[in-house]
Amino acid sequence: QVELVESGGGSVQPGGSLTLSCKTSDFAFNTFAIGWFRQAPGKEREEVACISSSALGPDKIYSADSVKDRFTISRDNAKNTVNLHMDRLKPEDTAVYYCASYFQTLAGGCSDYIGTYDYWGQGTQVTVSS
Repeated sequence: QVELVESGGGSVQPGGSLTLSCKTSDFAFNTFAIGWFRQAPGKEREEVACISSSALGPDKIYSADSVKDRFTISRDNAKNTVNLHMDRLKPEDTAVYYCASYFQTLAGGCSDYIGTYDYWGQGTQVTVSS
């Protein structure tokens, strides 16, 4: 069982920044693709960004159009951590943010399909409000 723990959520004013972290204790961390998802009240969970397994080649990244150029995903295999740095936050970014992972077996990009992800963290709240 892979355990994922998110941290870094909080409240911020519009235009502000936050960095979320997703940490796992799994020793084979670099073989997993990691995604960040969010779920706002009354809405479906949606993928924000993901990063491919670094064991299969250079990192490949996907970002949703709604956050492209504002959010940056990165991984630190030495620390078993994937970060999501969020800039120029908007009220519509308010949601519970989850990290998730799956064991990636095929080279290529990470999945943008929520059903691919096998392991989930508990989530961290991000609130953007003036």
